[in-house]
Amino acid sequence: MVLGILPNVHKASAEEDILNINADAAILVDAETGRVLYGKNIDKVLGIASMSKMMTEYLLLEAVDEGRISWDQQYSVSEYVWKVSHDTSLSNVPLRRDGTYSIQELYEAMTIYSANGATIAIAETIAGSEKNFVKIMNEKAEELGLEDYKFVNSSGLNNSDLKGNHTIGNEDEENVMSARATAKLATALLTDFPQVLETASIPKKVFREGTEDSIKMENWNWMLPGLVYGYEGVDGLKTGTTDFAGSSFTGTAERDGKRYITVVMNAKGGGDSGYNQARFDETKKMFDYAFSNFDKKEIVPAGYQVKDKEKLAVEKGKENAVAIESKEAITLTVKNGEEENYQPKLVVNEDLLNDQGQLTAPVKKGDVVGYLTVEDKDGNVIEFLNSNEARVDVIASETIEKANWFVLSMRGVGGFFGDVWDSVASTVKGWFS
Repeated sequence: MVLGILPNVHKASAEEDILNINADAAILVDAETGRVLYGKNIDKVLGIASMSKMMTEYLLLEAVDEGRISWDQQYSVSEYVWKVSHDTSLSNVPLRRDGTYSIQELYEAMTIYSANGATIAIAETIAGSEKNFVKIMNEKAEELGLEDYKFVNSSGLNNSDLKGNHTIGNEDEENVMSARATAKLATALLTDFPQVLETASIPKKVFREGTEDSIKMENWNWMLPGLVYGYEGVDGLKTGTTDFAGSSFTGTAERDGKRYITVVMNAKGGGDSGYNQARFDETKKMFDYAFSNFDKKEIVPAGYQVKDKEKLAVEKGKENAVAIESKEAITLTVKNGEEENYQPKLVVNEDLLNDQGQLTAPVKKGDVVGYLTVEDKDGNVIEFLNSNEARVDVIASETIEKANWFVLSMRGVGGFFGDVWDSVASTVKGWFS
């Protein structure tokens, strides 16, 4: 198990600007642990454009997994979807008004080519209407523990591009999230439905190949190997571009068993290539930094006992104390050579203790008595995406049975005479002081 701590407010650190990411916001996260390795304005709410489609992907994959939707299920094109899909100023595969398309086809068009009409078609299939689907999007965001978000449509387009069919938000409103929330969504998608990468990693494909509806689709993620900004290990995830959101990208890459997730929002620069190059240039900086400087290290092993806190006192037990230890090892993604900069911290569950700070017998082996976390040697909080990664359990490593009535009675008698003797000794000492 890996741990993490999520502070209420993101605080700048010495490494905050180490990469000089040229974007309004950016974040670099270790995918397995959720540790934030770099952040810039990660709680600032900004436009996300087609990165919104990660939520639509999540809800579709969930519906398929639960058997509510099937890949070969056919969709009949609505007037709304037909109009949007034929807007050549938007990313689209044109859908025929009298046509039917499988969910598999629509999913591939959305995931590879960011096809907006296809995305709305998926929303209508799952929820009956895009309006209902957007409500589900916001509900799922809350369920996933996201903060700083608002979905007003399924695709990430500006509402003004929806041909008068927007039903939530203002006419020119768009979906918004923070970089932290976007990274959380990407993490949830990859964790719960890793199969999304099978499609997200396809660099090129022909939509409805061999038919009159065929159209070449090149993945907008140009960092996929084989495309113009190909980067080793990149296999997802989703670009996003509107005038409001700017040049944005949620990326993920894996090498040697290490996977990282990045988000850049409204990337700047990019030379002659502008929008497209800027988001990939800034993402490359973060991937280079992660793969060159970080590794997973075991900070404390399973069965670890904190020095001078190896036992907890026990009331009414056959023994007066019980040994405690961490149930699992703590693994942390750290900079190379810096694993010695971290130290364990024990937190005992005070609800289990009496007024004298004792557990009450019986205590069984394996009972959870608290948790172990880590901090750096300066006591600084280590930042993670999710607070549920903040601990490993500390357990009793032995069983302490409750003492029988006779033993407890003798202890009581002994305690009484001990108190009397202490009183007498104090009085006598007072005579000679």
